[in-house]
This record gives sequence, C-alpha cells and structure tokens, in this order.
Amino acid sequence: MSDTGTTSPGTTRPARRGGGPADPVKTLMHSHRELCERAVDPLEIAAGLEAHGVTDRAAARFRHRDVFSLAEELYARVPRATDSGPDTTVATAPHPARAGDPRAGWALRTLLPGAVCAVALLALRYAGGTGAGIRLAIGAAGAVALAVALTIALRRGPLRVEGHTARVSRLWVCWLLAYTLYGDGLPRVLHAGTGDGRRATTPLTEAATPLVALAFAVVPAAWCAHLLSVQARRRLTDSRGLAEFASRTRPVLLALFALYAGALTALALLAELVLGGGPGSGHLAPTVALGSLLLLARLLTVHGFPKAAATGLVTACAVEAVALALATAGRVPGFESAAAPVRALVDAGGAGAVPALACGAAALGLLIHAAVTLSRASAHT
Repeated sequence: MSDTGTTSPGTTRPARRGGGPADPVKTLMHSHRELCERAVDPLEIAAGLEAHGVTDRAAARFRHRDVFSLAEELYARVPRATDSGPDTTVATAPHPARAGDPRAGWALRTLLPGAVCAVALLALRYAGGTGAGIRLAIGAAGAVALAVALTIALRRGPLRVEGHTARVSRLWVCWLLAYTLYGDGLPRVLHAGTGDGRRATTPLTEAATPLVALAFAVVPAAWCAHLLSVQARRRLTDSRGLAEFASRTRPVLLALFALYAGALTALALLAELVLGGGPGSGHLAPTVALGSLLLLARLLTVHGFPKAAATGLVTACAVEAVALALATAGRVPGFESAAAPVRALVDAGGAGAVPALACGAAALGLLIHAAVTLSRASAHT
C-alpha cells in the first residue's frame, strides 16, 4: 500500500481524515484483530505477524522500520477486554511454556526415568542366576515403570507437548529404542555359520546400558529446552527486527545442543563404566546419535513442528529397517551380495555403526531444520 492511498481492485480504500494520508495500519489491524486482542504483550503480536508472512521489509509498507515497532503500535491501538488502566502485562505475564509449573517440580520429575531404568537393570543383573521367568518378569515390570516415569517427566515442564501431537512419533521412538536393545544381533545375522566367535550374544544388562544414559539424559534435555525458551524470550525483548532476533537466537540453539551432546556423552561413558561394557563396547556413538535425534525431535514438536520431527524419526527407522532387511536377504542363496554394504559397515564399526549412521544423519538434518525454524520469533510464543 503506497502513501498516496491507491489500492488494488476489490480492496476497500482506507478512510482519510481531513485530506491527509490514509492510515496504512488500520487494514492490518482489522485483519489481525483476534491476534491483537488476545496478545499479552507486543512480542506475541510480532511473532504472530511473522507466522503470517509479515517481514521487516513488509513492515516498511506500513511506515515502520521493523515488525517489532509495528507490533507495538497494534498492541497500543487494539483494546483488550482485560485492559483496566496502565498496562503492566508485559512485566507480569508468565511465558506459556513455563506457566503453572514450578521449576523445582519438573526438574525433580526428570530424574525419575533414569532412576527407574538404573534400578531395573541392577535388578536384572542380580537376578542373573535365577530362572528365565523371573528375569522376564523383572524386565517387563521395568519397561512398564520406565514408560510411566517418562510420561510423568514429560507431562509438565519445558518438554511438554500441547495436545496429542506427540502420539504420531511414539511408534518410531519405540522402534529406535528397541534397536538399541537388540541391534547387537545384526552381526550374528550377517555372519551366521562363519564360526566367528567374537560375535557372541551380548548380555542384556550390558546391551541396555545405553537406555540408562538416555533415561538420565532427560534431565539435561529439559534444562536445555528451558534455557532455550528463556534466552529466546529475552532476545525477543531486546531485538529490534526479525533478522536480528534470528541471528542472536541461532547461536544459542547450537550452543545448547552442543551442551546436551556433551552431557549425554558423559552419561553414556559413566553408564558403560558402572553397568558394564566399558568405553570400547561400541555403544557411545549410537547412544549420542540417538539422544541427539530424540532431543531435536522433541524440541521441534514442542515449538510446533511435529511433522519435521516425525520425518527425522521415520528416516532413522527406515535406515535401520533397510539394514536389517539387507542382512536377512544376504542369507538367501544367490543374494549374498545384498548384504555386502551392511557387512562392510558392521565389520568396520561394529554393530553400533548402523544406528550411529542412521540416527546421526537424521539428527543432522533436524539440526539444520531447527536452526532455521527455531530461530523464528513465532516459534517461541
């Protein structure tokens, strides 16, 4: 819309007063009235405008230098039902992601999955001399308790997902965790009948040590998600443009991801030292890759991008499924060459090479996507 007030055909011309220039903000104000009426501060309006495609360049058409100043005018001009004198909402309104849940509450709940998983594995270890039925019962009870603990830990706090958008990805997460438990069987499929004694069955308590690290990693994951929300909110307040906000938020996201990856690496090493396997067991790389993938998928889901998260999880599952299919096909006479790529990968990096490659590649794709989408203001309101 130009300063002369010309409009395209079919567009209502804004009313002029006293022959002066037309008000270019009025049309925008009417088209986004609902957004402006329910906003608790100008930052939510700025994020909503960005989500509807209004950029800093577009804000110039409304005689504003950026979307933030345009949002401030809209916030000032559109009345709200809760207005009752001087506005103090900006200083007092809690952020939606943190409202109604004290920090100490969700911080303690994130410890539950790790504690439950560690107790279950220790029980399995001490029940090693008992019958298979007792060990099966302990394993089943531990799996149910872990599922309940994860539900409690993720129901509130910075990793909470609104509605039921997370249900789509639960099947893929279960597949990835199951592969973590039983993926050591892949070398036995590839080398069946070769007499390779080095490919003996891995004890369940040793094979499940990555689950302990991943369960305890809920703690740093929640804190990284919390810090991302806090820092993004702070940069929303300080930034004077969408481009500036993105350039200041992206390094925070990458730094927090690196912090989580470092914490998960330490947890994985500690779990291997305490529960068995040692640093040379080959679990470290696939554990860090899977944990990184799960964190990025959860962050994207929390901030409104569940389809991208599901795509990353499905991609990792598909790679692992293809590897299993090729390994199985290689046992059929005449199709031995089908398993050659998987065999070469496993011989070079061990059984953990397949999940490390699958989850690592998917995590890299989600990290690139998150660096773009989570640096938008609309992702943090």
